[in-house]
Amino acid sequence: MGRRDETLAQAAAGDQIAFAQIVQQHQAMVFSLAYHFLHDQTLAEEVAQEVFLHLYQNLAAIESPAHLAYWLRRVTSHRCIDQARKQRGQRHMSIDEIPEPSTDFPSSDPLLSEMLRRFVAALPEEPRLIVTLRYQEDLDPVEIAQLLEIPVNTVKSHLRRSLALLREKLARRLGEVEV
Repeated sequence: MGRRDETLAQAAAGDQIAFAQIVQQHQAMVFSLAYHFLHDQTLAEEVAQEVFLHLYQNLAAIESPAHLAYWLRRVTSHRCIDQARKQRGQRHMSIDEIPEPSTDFPSSDPLLSEMLRRFVAALPEEPRLIVTLRYQEDLDPVEIAQLLEIPVNTVKSHLRRSLALLREKLARRLGEVEV
């Protein structure tokens, strides 16, 4: 049994130090996924806490380190969607409702990245999660489909439509600046 397998077995047996090691190993991934989906540090921290509490309650069901990583991504994804739905009434906007910045846009990477982040944040929950899993977590469409329990073609369709929409918004915005 490898070191990580031992840690998982010890945590499942009630070893608090082993569980703390698991949290430490995976907290950056869980927080990053939540933060890149929600764009809110406090909400991302709350989601991460919920995910690790749920993990603690379900440790016996985790079969291997690979299963653990899959399980954490899956639960984090679902918790993010739940959180976004709770927030929907408070701050949901369609991508077309995002106000365009009124100042000229210099072509520097940080500003372009920020604009793209805002456009992605305005996508509906499921397409936003799929884009985040694909480009932030670097998962391929098959892995995303398994994680979210949806057909691979649905994942590909969401990616295709989301990327086309993002390209269109960026092209429109960048075209306005160059004129």
